[in-house]
This record gives sequence, structure tokens and C-alpha cells, in this order.
Amino acid sequence: MSSPHGPQQNHLLAALPAAEFEPLVAHLELAPLPLGKMLYEPGGQLQHAYFPTTAIVSLHYVMASGATTEAAGVGNEGVVGISLFMGGDTTSSSAVVQTAGHAYRLERRLLLREFNRAGLLQRLLLRYTQALITQISQTAACNRHHSLEQQLCRWLLLTLDRLPSNDLVMTQELVASMLGVRREGITVAAGNLQRAGLISYRRGHIAVLDRSGLERHACECYAVVKKELKRLLSDVGSCQGTATLARQQTAMGRRGSA
Repeated sequence: MSSPHGPQQNHLLAALPAAEFEPLVAHLELAPLPLGKMLYEPGGQLQHAYFPTTAIVSLHYVMASGATTEAAGVGNEGVVGISLFMGGDTTSSSAVVQTAGHAYRLERRLLLREFNRAGLLQRLLLRYTQALITQISQTAACNRHHSLEQQLCRWLLLTLDRLPSNDLVMTQELVASMLGVRREGITVAAGNLQRAGLISYRRGHIAVLDRSGLERHACECYAVVKKELKRLLSDVGSCQGTATLARQQTAMGRRGSA
């Protein structure tokens, strides 16, 4: 029986042509990521980059008081561990699993080797890094200038973009931690969205009933982040077909020579 998991579930890996993808395959390790798993802590040296497929990882900043707030989320559109190829090795943030699932991890030395080849992988990783910076900047602006209800809409929409369904397994405590607010505030905001018919909420579970309505209810921050990611990673869409065709041709060539 074939595995339900594959590196191509991550959009960055799926965009690589066969010449760049095949050298990585043997070194990509499927890693289960349970809810709450810490991938790295502030000041710690990263040993692996993680390419999520079904998991979502939250990048947090931790205050001296121990309070945390999410700066950005990373799902199957990206990679966790940009400091490895940006020259930093360590970071002042932490990365914790927000939604359980899987990722493919790559040892730091191998990632740098492939990055330094200056091929498509390097270009995709740098483009993604710019998109991640946009997400972090927009989150900071949103948290300062927009209502908690709008922030919740933005966060729900970005999370949904990384999931195959409209259902989220999520407690109010976790959402409050992500947004850096009190749980009571999330209770009020979620209640308003539920009364508007946009979501359905029961303990530990949020279902989006009206995606279009949620987008209309959100501030401009969600659209800005989504548009910038699409613009910067436009290579992905055009390269995926080329990459798939190249792999098929390579496989056919191997069968023909067998």
C-alpha cells in the first residue's frame, strides 16, 4: 500500500524540477508533529528545516514575562527554519506545532548544500522568506490597528488556507495565546461571529459556515498576505507542471532502459 504522505504535499518541494528534487528525496525524513511540539526555542541552534505537509507551525515571540504571541504561521506553503539559509542559525522566536500533522525535515548541512547551488530551490526559499516577512509585518500592524474580531477573522482564514476542510480543532485558550489576548476577548469575538452565522463553535472545535462572509468581515490584512504570497511564489504554479512532467519522463526512461 502506498504511503498517504509525500513531499509534494509541500508546495515548495512540489515546485522543484526533477534535477533538484531527486537529490533531496533520500534525505527528506517524514516527521510526525503532535500538537504543542516545540521545534525550536529562542536562542537554540536549529538542526533541521521543516517542510510542513499537513501540520501547521506557529512562530511565536516570547516576552520576559512568559507571555507569547504569534508572529506568523507556516503550513504546506512554506518552510520552518529560514535562519538556517539566511545565515543566522539561531533565532529569537520559537516554533510550536499549532495543528498536528506531518512535515518532512531536512538536516541543516544538506539544506545549505542545496541552497548554495543557487538553483530554483534557492529562489523559492528567498521568495518565501520575503512572503513570511510580509506576514509578520502585517500581523504586527493588524494587532495594533484592527479589532479583535477582525484579527480573529484574519487568523481563521489563514489557518483554513492550510487545511483541507473548514473545520478546526482549536480551543479558545489556544487561539487567545496565538493572538496574544485574554481568553474572554476570544469568547466575545467568536460569539459575535457565530451569531452572524459565519462560524459554529463548540468546545475545542470551530467550523467555518460562511467563508465568503468571513472574508468580508475581515480587515484588509488577510488579502494583503495572501496576495503577496501568491505574487512571490508565482513560480510554484508554473513549475509544478514542469516538475511533474520531468519526473514522469525520468521514470519512463528508467522503465525503458530496464
